[in-house]
Amino acid sequence: MLRVITMPRPTGPTNPMLRKLIRQLREHGKKQKARVWLELAERFEGPRRARAEVNLSQFNRYTAEGNTVVVPGKVLAAGRLNHPISIAAFKFSSAARRKIAATGGKALTIQQLVEQNPSGKGVRLME
Repeated sequence: MLRVITMPRPTGPTNPMLRKLIRQLREHGKKQKARVWLELAERFEGPRRARAEVNLSQFNRYTAEGNTVVVPGKVLAAGRLNHPISIAAFKFSSAARRKIAATGGKALTIQQLVEQNPSGKGVRLME
């Protein structure tokens, strides 16, 4: 007798907050014709192990004062941040929030950034 082994079907993220965020990003991306929100939704649909974890030292190296950056994952506190920037991410470590606030920067949720900047102009994606 021949046994057929099938792979489980991919279901996407199971976190209800993340699923809602993906829907919102797709809606805003299509309505505003903003590629950054559509790209962010695509990144969130991937596997959790492929989600970004970015340290503050990377922001310090690759951004300038006043930049707005979005991270499709988590921001961690390793390193220093010497200039104020706005960072939006799905999650922040508590130490990262403190360090960002200490430099005069902002730690935002992605929903807050979408409300503030629906067109996505000037927003950089960092992984």
